[in-house]
Amino acid sequence: LRDGAQSRLDEEGARLSALLESARAEARASGITVHWAPADPNASDGAQFRFVGLPPGTELPTHWLGEGVSAEIIGARALLLGPEPVLPAQRLVLQLGDRRLVLATDGLAPFSPLPEAEATAQ
Repeated sequence: LRDGAQSRLDEEGARLSALLESARAEARASGITVHWAPADPNASDGAQFRFVGLPPGTELPTHWLGEGVSAEIIGARALLLGPEPVLPAQRLVLQLGDRRLVLATDGLAPFSPLPEAEATAQ
């Protein structure tokens, strides 16, 4: 049977990947710089993550689907989502309890989960 926590984390990863690609498309279409970053845990608005730089009127979620999820960007404070068509390689780790999921892009491909062997090798 599949681990419930891992299933939740996989769902969060799929959702975040789609949100990142949506923001990336908006950045390219608008020619603006957009970033994504985990929010300060003490943020007064309760946001858990933020898309910074989106055009006015563009609303994307700022909360995880469930409780206990956290994110850490590897090697940076924020992910760069555009406007350039080729971005630097980027990676982030989602965590729920003792479960981890690494999402990555080589700069051309969409953000997607890394196979466990690749994720643990780096």
